[in-house]
Amino acid sequence: MFVVGGESLIDLVSAPRMEGEPISMQAHQGGSPYNCAIALARLGNDTGFLCPISKDGFGSYLLEPLESAGVRPLLAERVAAPTTLAVVTLDAAGKAQYEFYRGADRALTADTGIAALPASPVAYQIGGFCPIEAEDAMVWRQVVEAAFDRGATISFDPNVRPSLLSDPEGYRERLSDFLDLAHIIKISEEDLAWLDDSRSIEEHAQALLQRPNCRLVVVSLGEEGSRAFTSAGSVKAGIYSPMIFKDTVGAGDSLMAGILCWLSDNGRLGANEMSALDDDALTRMLRFAAVVAGLNCAEEGCNPPTRDQVDAVLSGK
Repeated sequence: MFVVGGESLIDLVSAPRMEGEPISMQAHQGGSPYNCAIALARLGNDTGFLCPISKDGFGSYLLEPLESAGVRPLLAERVAAPTTLAVVTLDAAGKAQYEFYRGADRALTADTGIAALPASPVAYQIGGFCPIEAEDAMVWRQVVEAAFDRGATISFDPNVRPSLLSDPEGYRERLSDFLDLAHIIKISEEDLAWLDDSRSIEEHAQALLQRPNCRLVVVSLGEEGSRAFTSAGSVKAGIYSPMIFKDTVGAGDSLMAGILCWLSDNGRLGANEMSALDDDALTRMLRFAAVVAGLNCAEEGCNPPTRDQVDAVLSGK
């Protein structure tokens, strides 16, 4: 089983409005780990999601896409804390202002998280909010360590959110602890620049590959595609552009799911197998992941493709 740990939340997005008009909001399910879990399941993988879900109405709303995709919520008991909210308000010009109100995603204990893990997880994907607060990072780190000890390949996608950081230096230290556990690190060009804008992408990638367990680094470049690095290869690949483009919501999460799926399908999730990924293998991996992300962009919001849809593109049908 693939296990994805981290936040689920509701995006409350306002419609553009003129001064004096009431604010009209729409609620959308989201959260980077939540999106990745759904993408993995739609690609045909046995997937569990490890995040507390609130007893409130938004919690029920979050469970609907998980159930539809076949994702197994690993924490059966829902929590009293309210669902975490990301409130996005738009002015008349469409400029966005973000505010986060955290709740249920912080209601995890190390004991409940570890108890919810399967005995032999294939991979454990984590990222998002987990390192932001010291007390949360301590809990999530113990769960990751337990998954590591059970033989899981650990993948990490920081998805840095500077607006949430009250202690940037403390966050960098906590983030470094998680990076030391990861076999796979997927990170955006913007995240690398925030961490240290004096380094090039190549310098960042080589530094990450020197960490204790890292075997594969993928850097997402937005419209410019992505890059992948191992000790045996280094490549850059473009995006897949769907015939109809809607938005990029969840594209990075779908890319992460595509990487994990390709590695699993091709028997390359082990540390030694990942280290040996050469230019040809990395190119095929990024192509698969790019199609997953591109097909997601053909839909409104995060709506990852099925495996049949991805295979149809790759086979030229």
